[in-house]
Amino acid sequence: MRVRFLGAAQTVTGSMHLLEAPRATVLLDCGLFQGPRRETFDRNRNLPFDPRTLDAVVLSHAHIDHSGALPMLPSRGFHGTIFCTPATRDLCAVMLEDAAMVQEADARFLNKQIERGLLHGDPIEPLYGDNDVINMLETMIAVPYHRWFEVAHGVRARFLDAGHVLGSAIVELDVRDGATTKRVVFSGDVGRRSMPILRDPEIPERADLLLMESTYGDRVHPARQEMDAALADVVRRTVERGGKVIVPTFALERAQEIILSLKSLTLSGAIPTVPVIVDSPLAVKITEVFRMHPDCYDEELHRRLRADGSPFDFDSLRYVASPDESKRISADRSPMVILAGSGMCESGRVLHHLRVAVEETENTVVIVGFQAPHTLGRRLVEKRTKVRIFGVERDRRCDVVVLNGFSAHAGQDELVGLVRGMREKGGVGRIALVHGEPGPQRVLSQKLAAIGQEDILAPERGDALEL
Repeated sequence: MRVRFLGAAQTVTGSMHLLEAPRATVLLDCGLFQGPRRETFDRNRNLPFDPRTLDAVVLSHAHIDHSGALPMLPSRGFHGTIFCTPATRDLCAVMLEDAAMVQEADARFLNKQIERGLLHGDPIEPLYGDNDVINMLETMIAVPYHRWFEVAHGVRARFLDAGHVLGSAIVELDVRDGATTKRVVFSGDVGRRSMPILRDPEIPERADLLLMESTYGDRVHPARQEMDAALADVVRRTVERGGKVIVPTFALERAQEIILSLKSLTLSGAIPTVPVIVDSPLAVKITEVFRMHPDCYDEELHRRLRADGSPFDFDSLRYVASPDESKRISADRSPMVILAGSGMCESGRVLHHLRVAVEETENTVVIVGFQAPHTLGRRLVEKRTKVRIFGVERDRRCDVVVLNGFSAHAGQDELVGLVRGMREKGGVGRIALVHGEPGPQRVLSQKLAAIGQEDILAPERGDALEL
């Protein structure tokens, strides 16, 4: 019995772990890698396992770095079942369809650039299309939180609320080996406590092996109220100098949280009333999925719903789906706030807004989530003076503000709290830190050792761990 770490090992992208049990082979997550363009194409196209050998996939949540490679499985011989929560299945239906569309659109654009001699390289082929997404969805079964279910021979599982995004789950797996049962807990991405919209993360009872994310293992996030104040300050300063605020956002969760903050800040008068544009057809669809799942809301959001209606609507907010309207917004130089994907600035409409706005000093780019190495988002965080957008190098003259407190990932204190809670409930054997970079993992390992936790590993991609 062993676990192979195939993705999100000493990096924060491409979550993928293979559980090889005595009688079954189960994949935990099947995400896309994001990084340098050539490496991204190669790694995502060449899966590090044979889909024909899989009995099942257990998906922690719908973010593309956890789910984005799933549509490739059926065409490559996978005949098993993909298990997830009901909200995750509904989100995957829209997110993976959008991922196919974005890949096709980006491939068309880049191939035109190659044809014109503006870029060098081979023609680009999308990883999958709409039919692949449909075939994948037919293999998905949704299981509610807290209900044990049979994954494959000798493996059962249940989902606990991870509090990260709508439908996100911590996965408990009981794996039988003869008369012995081992418990593997896969954290997926752990959310923060006392955040709006979703319930707090739940704490599993125990684990022989805990696969735990470590994205922010080296820092404690500021309080959410501080982030609202910081966002208000950025919006006021940018509007006063006649600029735009551009927020690259993941369409799932981050967009909805920023919308909720901007609504509160606008209604309270903390920021001037300017157009707030959600320029993302995907965010529009995902917001509709949010409306369908009040079962995932925390009590605070239920109170707000009773008090002032939908948290995702207010007078100055506009959702944009049309490409033509998106182009008009890019050309409009008047002050506004624009939320657009993708969150790491590697694809989507945010690139078109950045292409126009990045060279103007009056504008501000607000980064509200983790940016993987070698992405445009990371280069903006590093405040490089030159950035490449659509293959063209541009002078970065706009302001860049990083507000990590809006992150949907648990901070160091919350990750330590999760392990402490499990130790108090039933104990933790070994811990494999995943979904994190080496620096934060080293710091988190030290913090966990300080509370008495032993046997902490940070596996590299391709490593295998015997149970």
